[in-house]
Amino acid sequence: MTDFQKTRARFRIPDGVIYLDGNSLGPLPLGVEERVARTVAQEWGGQLIRGWNSAGWMVQPRRVGDRIARLIGAAPGTVVMGDTLSIKVYQALAAALAMRPDRRVILSDSGNFPTDLYMAEGLIDSLGQGHSLCVVDPEAVEDALTDEVAVLMLTQVDYRTGRLHDMAALTAKAHALGVVTVWDLAHSAGALPVDLAGAGADFAVGCTYKYLNGGPGAPAFIYVAPAHADCAKPALSGWMGHAAPFAFDPSYRPGEGVERMRVGTPPILALAALDAALDVWDGVDIQDIRRASIALCDLFIERVEAACPALVLASPRDSARRGSQVSFRHPQGYAIMQALIDRGVIGDFRAPDALRFGFTPLYIGEAEVLAAVEVLKQVIDGALWDRPAYHEKAIVT
Repeated sequence: MTDFQKTRARFRIPDGVIYLDGNSLGPLPLGVEERVARTVAQEWGGQLIRGWNSAGWMVQPRRVGDRIARLIGAAPGTVVMGDTLSIKVYQALAAALAMRPDRRVILSDSGNFPTDLYMAEGLIDSLGQGHSLCVVDPEAVEDALTDEVAVLMLTQVDYRTGRLHDMAALTAKAHALGVVTVWDLAHSAGALPVDLAGAGADFAVGCTYKYLNGGPGAPAFIYVAPAHADCAKPALSGWMGHAAPFAFDPSYRPGEGVERMRVGTPPILALAALDAALDVWDGVDIQDIRRASIALCDLFIERVEAACPALVLASPRDSARRGSQVSFRHPQGYAIMQALIDRGVIGDFRAPDALRFGFTPLYIGEAEVLAAVEVLKQVIDGALWDRPAYHEKAIVT
């Protein structure tokens, strides 16, 4: 049984702050600062370029990938770290399309994170082979699957509302129609149980700065199913994905398995931070995380609806259809969120009108939920949000 009192003590959260935005950027785990400092001083400073061998820098993307694999239902050796989520989306989608050369449709939904759709549009333009991106409502995805679709590309948990797709069911139907699947786990990994191997997913990608607490700009990951690992075509044939990088061959030869999905030089300092952050997960049961997050989300919904009737629930009410975040709508959502943040309750805003709150049992409990609702009620009842400063849009919302 996971000891959430113990995990809570492993995070640095400022006094007076209720942090409900770990679905956007996880807080700092204790141990990360020391690990990064050691990597800088002892490895980089003391070993210099020898660190690639003596400190294990070169194999770090695969080793850290195996730690994440455990959290997303993937076998060892099927996940590798590096680059950004956008790049990993591009790689996975390009490899998936190459597996279905006779088909031209990419199916996605309107709840997908925009960057995934942007990467699809850019890939379509660069290929110039007549592919098209079909975007439907989340509820219409299953019916839109046909034998004309090449790739189904979905974010498992809707970034705006928390709506949860049934990965196993959609993957099964996709495969029955010969469709390759690409799953974005940005709002799933570390938030709820994921079973990539059990679901038969073909490709998956995700970031590590949300529920995995890897820090701002932490490297992304990519998963390739074992059946595809030695035949997937890496669209970005980078030096680190070469079969023998230090042979300096003039032509590209893909590495073995998921290693071929490496592109650029791994961000060693960022990987050190992520590696240390993943220590929090030692002894944590993801099923316990899921049960606790459902309870916190349900409590929040119940209390907000009772205390703040002006807010409209945007997330699914059924916890089985929801990730670990809850959104409410209000025409003045941005200003309300700024007033909350000013009073120590940190969530975020998503256009056009959503106040978004993330619930991470690793460091959030019932007391924080109840206190956050009380502050929210004060802000709404007293129209405390109606101040000029709270209406001034910042670059990041």
